[in-house]
Amino acid sequence: MINKVVKNVDAALEGITDNMTLLVGGFGLCGIPENCIAGLVKKGVKGLTCISNNAGVDDFGLGLLLQTKQIKKMVSSYVGENAEFERQMLSGELEVELIPQGTLATRCLMAGLGIPFFPTPAGVGTEVAIGKEVKSITYNGETKDYLIEKAFEADFSIVKAWKGDTAGNLIFRSTARNFNEPMAMAGKITIAEVEELVEVGNLNPDHIHVPGIYVNRIFKGEQYEKRIEQITVRKRG
Repeated sequence: MINKVVKNVDAALEGITDNMTLLVGGFGLCGIPENCIAGLVKKGVKGLTCISNNAGVDDFGLGLLLQTKQIKKMVSSYVGENAEFERQMLSGELEVELIPQGTLATRCLMAGLGIPFFPTPAGVGTEVAIGKEVKSITYNGETKDYLIEKAFEADFSIVKAWKGDTAGNLIFRSTARNFNEPMAMAGKITIAEVEELVEVGNLNPDHIHVPGIYVNRIFKGEQYEKRIEQITVRKRG
């Protein structure tokens, strides 16, 4: 029987060294691999390139790695409400590549599918197109310019799921599915932390979002904070 369980976060992060490229799941503060991020802070690796929708907030998510200046470059679609991210970007301490959110998701997906590049109209004629190949393509009788975007190349993917089994099959809960699913498929080595870890056969096959073939290491995480980035409530009347 295939068993991809590792005993703890330290074992899961084995092999991650300075100057590597990491795909990190999450959207805002939802579906964040909290244990792995804390483990990377403790591990002290530096010069990282992190590909993620955003960089958390100042004291949570990837914001923790920004505080310790372990990230050299962020590839994101949204700066968000992280003041330290903004400060490092404006001061030139942090290299930042901002790309459209759909392009970010598709570059993950293409990496998982083994497709090296793809055309997209998003970003044509903007700063996003600087340094990239532009091709004129006729599609559905219409000819227009497309950017040629490359699939991501990442050393590790780090994701967080709601449930997983010992073979690495993963189930995400609601919007925490976000970038975790395509990123789980995209890295050379995929690490999954889960809230609940069960034996093979305990997950309904129809509910599995990522099959275990994409996952190399899995472990049960602890002490999930699950923050809400913005709480908006109606005033009592």
